[in-house]
Amino acid sequence: MMNSDNKFALLVIGTPLIGLIYCGIGISLMVTNETIRQHALISGAIFILVPFSIAAIIWIRASAKAYK
Repeated sequence: MMNSDNKFALLVIGTPLIGLIYCGIGISLMVTNETIRQHALISGAIFILVPFSIAAIIWIRASAKAYK
């Protein structure tokens, strides 16, 4: 079972690593895939909206849990 210190350490260490992996995947897709380069505006919007949506869902769930 994880205590609050372990959760915080996982958050502090895991979040930047996940961000780096996500950016690496995005850059490698942009370099290798011609379709993504041709539709840069759409693919960039999707690339930005995915982590924003995940963060919004986490924020809303935590907020709803706090008001219960």
